Formats: sequence, C-alpha cells, structure tokens
Amino acid sequence: MHNKKFDFIIIGGGIVGTATAYKLQLKFPKKTITILEKENTNAFHQTGRNSGVIHSGIYYKPGSLKALNCKDGRNELINFAINNNIKHDICGKIIVATNLDEVTVLERIFQNGLENQTEGITLLSAKEIKEKEPFIEGVKAIWVPTAGIINYVDVANKFVDLVIQINPKSQLIKNCEVRNIIKENQHVLVQTSQENLISEKVIVCGGLQSDRIAKMNKLKLDMQIVGFRGDYFKFNSQAKHKINNLVYPVPDPKYPFLGVHFTPMINGDIECGPNAVFTFKREGYKKTSFSMKDTAQAFSFVGTWKLFAKNWRKGIDEYQRAFSKKLFVKALQKMMPSITQNEVCFSRSGIRAQAVNKNGDMVDDFKILKNGNIIHVINAPSPAATACLAIADEIIAKTFAETITRNDVKAKQGDCCYYKEV
Repeated sequence: MHNKKFDFIIIGGGIVGTATAYKLQLKFPKKTITILEKENTNAFHQTGRNSGVIHSGIYYKPGSLKALNCKDGRNELINFAINNNIKHDICGKIIVATNLDEVTVLERIFQNGLENQTEGITLLSAKEIKEKEPFIEGVKAIWVPTAGIINYVDVANKFVDLVIQINPKSQLIKNCEVRNIIKENQHVLVQTSQENLISEKVIVCGGLQSDRIAKMNKLKLDMQIVGFRGDYFKFNSQAKHKINNLVYPVPDPKYPFLGVHFTPMINGDIECGPNAVFTFKREGYKKTSFSMKDTAQAFSFVGTWKLFAKNWRKGIDEYQRAFSKKLFVKALQKMMPSITQNEVCFSRSGIRAQAVNKNGDMVDDFKILKNGNIIHVINAPSPAATACLAIADEIIAKTFAETITRNDVKAKQGDCCYYKEV
C-alpha cells in the first residue's frame, strides 16, 4: 500500500496545532504540511469552547515560560489579528477582591504582574471599581488594560488558510482520526481512519486525547488527562448593560482555574462562567454525558482518586452548582449582587484537558515531550490559546534541537514548564 508523504504531520487542528503549522510553513515555505483533525471541522473542542479571552500574563510565576510565552504570544496574537482583519477587542479586565481575605492574594497577583512587566496594571479602590463597573461590588481590584477578547476559531481558521496560501500542497484533512503511530527508521508512519501517511517529523497537539496518542507512540507517562467540564450562562438583552469589561474574581491559589467570571464576547453576548466539574466523558458537553471507556480509564488511574481525596469538598460544591442554576447565580452574586436568575440563561459547555500526576496534583504547566522525531504536547492549559504563536516557536525549536534534556532547561524554567527527551 502506497503511503502519502509529507514533510511535517501535525495531529490536532486546535489553536496550538494550527499555530504550529503556520509558523512551520513560514519558516519552511517549500515543505509540505498536513494537519490531521478527527472532527469535521477544526478547533471543535477546547479552542472553540473557551472564554475567548486574550490573557495578559499577570497570574503566572515570574520568569516561567507561561509568563514569558503569554506576554510574547499575546503581542504576536494581537499583531496577527490586526494584520489579518480578525475582529478583537482589548477591552481590559478587572480582578476583584470582595473581602479582606482575598486582598492578600490580590496583592500577590499584582506583584506578579509587576515582575512580569504586565503593562498598565493599577490597583483600584472600591470607588474606582464602581467607576469602571457600576454593578460590581469589591473592596479592591486590579485593572489590567492589556486583556481582551477574540474568537479563537477565527484565528485557527486563518492559520490554516495562510498555510495553504503559502504552500498549496499543504492541507488540512478533516474526519481523520489517528489510529497508530509507528517509528520506521528515519520516518514516522501515521495510520489513520482514512489512509496511511508518512513523514520525517510529527507534532502531536492532541488536547483531550494527548495522553492516548502519546501511548500509541509507546511513551510511559507519569500523568493522565482528566477532563473538567465548564458550563457558561449568558445575560439576556436587558442585563447586558451590567458589564463593561472582563471581570474576574480573585482565583483560589490551590487550583489552576480562574473562577467564575463575566466575559463580553466578540459577538456581543455577555457570558458568565465557567465552573469546573469532573466529566465522565472527555468530549461530552452535556451534564449527563457518559463514556465507559473514559470513566474506566480515569478511575483506573491512581492520580484521579488522590485528586478526589484532596479536593472532595471543592468537587461537591462545583457539582452542586453544575446542577443548580440558583447556586450558579449565587456565585455570580458575590461580585454582582444585583444579578438574578431571570437575567441569565444557559449558553454552552466546554471541557478543559487537565493533566493530573500520580500524586493527584493538577499539572499547571506546559508539558512537552520529545520522542526522537515526534513531539507530543501533553498539557497545554490556559493561557495556551493566548500564547499559541509563542508556544509554536517553542515546539519548533524543540523539534529541531539536537539534544535537549531535563537538565538543560531545569534551572531557568523550574516547575512551570519543562521539556523531557525520551
């Protein structure tokens, strides 16, 4: 059987996969790239179901790749949007402390922002919060003028368009599920639901399926993807005037989630959410979605049980909110006391692919593994969408590095993002 050959194969048509394809095609305009996407449209899962926020990088550990890539990636993303007429809005964000206990965490975030050189950040008093957001109640806040909103599906589609424009022999293959990855001497054979493909370099940006694809490549992982569903509500037309900018709570420092927030969307909607609940189906977007395969794999992993044991109280609270609009709105009322159940309705759900290690800890870093001429992006949590172009540069550098081991990056990258060569 004849195997179709490409110079690069990228598995996954989300924002990181398409950004990497775009950067590769710019660097190697004569080389052919194929993007394999198992759905009938690219950017269907995490990319198309997030808040659409352009993050500023204020939250992340100073000096980490998350902090650096977020800032660099944000600047690249905005320039890309301007140059390609992609609608976006740098509307700004406030992070609100509603009580004195939260002020300590808020001030720590502010110091992070100063060290990360987050442009224009200022502290707001309760009166100044009201000047920006009349319906928000808080004792202190951070104003982040560089945060904004965009539709990441539009960005991913433009990446694909430009890849094909640069080299018409490159392509996006939809409805193409990867079945196996086999290393053959200097080449890699990728067996799919449509045909077999061969390439010298393969980059896997598998999102919710990243750990499973890695195991096809015989990688022994010390972590596993656990899905967390997030539900969004949206304001009705009579309530839209209650939000002007992005409004975030002070996040719980024990978790990598940023909390239930208010988000003006690029289409004019105002959304609120998401919560974060364990999902029994990795790609199931209904509250009752269930997959025996996904559930069995999650419960056979020791890290899942340890995660539950450490966070059972938080998990119960999140589940209660997931099945109770009243409790969901109550969480919103912490920052906006005037919001009522009649002013919001259910909008949509998304699922975050979160790597969890064997100790039951959520891995809050970018995790990229190299296995010869195959790169696996195992964990790319927020702010990966904002940082996609900068992450693409990291992936490409890793793809062509002669030798990179744990120790090469350990000193400067710490526990925030590290590479490992298998």
